[in-house]
Amino acid sequence: MSDTPLPEATRVALARSGRREWDGLAAVIAAFVGLLALAISAYTAYLQHQQVRAQVWPYLEPEMSGASRKIMLFNKGVGPALIRSVEVTVDGKPQRNWKAVFAALGLDFGHHVPYSTINGIVIAANDHVDQLVFPTDGDFDAFVSRIKRVNLTLCYCSSLDECWLYDDAPGTPPGATHKPVAQCPARGADEFLDNENPDLAAEQPGRDRNHQENKP
Repeated sequence: MSDTPLPEATRVALARSGRREWDGLAAVIAAFVGLLALAISAYTAYLQHQQVRAQVWPYLEPEMSGASRKIMLFNKGVGPALIRSVEVTVDGKPQRNWKAVFAALGLDFGHHVPYSTINGIVIAANDHVDQLVFPTDGDFDAFVSRIKRVNLTLCYCSSLDECWLYDDAPGTPPGATHKPVAQCPARGADEFLDNENPDLAAEQPGRDRNHQENKP
């Protein structure tokens, strides 16, 4: 083997070639580190979003109490529930208010049955609304004996605007009563207006729809 040193030009060319290879490898490593940091940041943001979702998750569930003669709507979730739409049917036919529901069930109590608005309200976590409070045991028993003919459908959202549709139609499996939806439907002709008197609303088109009217 010859000990003749390499020409200067060859040595410079080899040095430049090695530097280019190292620079290319360094660029690849830097790009990989950047992509890894971006992926970690995105995953961290995803986890934080999931944690926030869990912290504001609402879950509405109707219940009744024979002892207090009440029909109630509970929020058993950990965040507020914003009720966007409500539909109540009797034998599959939409009703506009509780007076219409009682009439469709063939009930005539002869006195006012107090109720509370749920359409358009917000129910805090671990809180509830008394939908109906019957004055007598007979009133409560008469309504409950026909309650299977009544179906409640409502759409509610979390404070992050994630929405669910609750439907307790007969035959619905317990785990299928709540379904996530992209958004709540707009109010239509079948909307249950428990927060206004339809007769007065017809006379006063500009009346605030959020006004509560629960007097006889």
